[in-house]
Amino acid sequence: MKSTLQCNGKLVTISGHHMHVYTQGNKEHPKLVLMSGSGTIAPVYDFKVLYEKLAAYFRIIVIEKFGYGYSDIYESPCDIDSLVGMQRQALTTVGETGPYLLAPHSMSGLEAIRWKQTYPEEVAAIIGLDMAMPSIYQSWTEQELERRMRIIKRAGKFKFASILSQLNHRSLTKEEIAQHKLLRNRNAFNRCILNEGYAIFSNVETICRDGKIQCPTLLFSSNGKQTSAGWLEHQQNFASDMNAKLIRYDCGHYLHHFKSEEMSREILAFVNGIEQ
Repeated sequence: MKSTLQCNGKLVTISGHHMHVYTQGNKEHPKLVLMSGSGTIAPVYDFKVLYEKLAAYFRIIVIEKFGYGYSDIYESPCDIDSLVGMQRQALTTVGETGPYLLAPHSMSGLEAIRWKQTYPEEVAAIIGLDMAMPSIYQSWTEQELERRMRIIKRAGKFKFASILSQLNHRSLTKEEIAQHKLLRNRNAFNRCILNEGYAIFSNVETICRDGKIQCPTLLFSSNGKQTSAGWLEHQQNFASDMNAKLIRYDCGHYLHHFKSEEMSREILAFVNGIEQ
């Protein structure tokens, strides 16, 4: 079993540092871009329980931002346009082109919305995996953000992995589990994650300035118990704005760990419906 990090995708150079992009499946199939939430240790392994069920029908793409997975821990800009721009650059570098089906989990919902605002022709649809939307963060106070950041800093100091992002080992090999452990020890709550958190309010302001988006949208929602107050109401309001189907599960925030079978069927039916 390997005791050193060995990525399973491609490392591309962005601003002089390495960013990891994992791809799987036929390039002629619809391109599903899985975007991780804040603090996920290794998105390429976190999402595997879901994408392994979809790889026969989609081109699977997982972008690991700086500070995540096998990418460098590099304190790059965390304004929303830089976050989107670096991911687009990574995709271009590995030879991928849109349109994409963006599947954001949690806070990366902001990036998906901004992507659609700024490059509308590149986004064919949004599939929200308990995604956050601007209204959620607009309901926060500065004190709430600081409280959450203190928790993250404390966890990082003692190298605790988030209880919310416990890996679903059902889909992983022994080698992948060992790799995830190495990545957890390296990545847990690093400066990249902290910087993204501190940028939330300014990023929400940027998104709200440019108005609402419209595109085919499918939303999966957890029971909201591991997120923040009013989570389900925000999901319902966003679904109404987008004329989207909202599917609610009575499970935790990393809902793809619990409901991957059901979600994979719903995603396939949704995308088939778009293409008709």
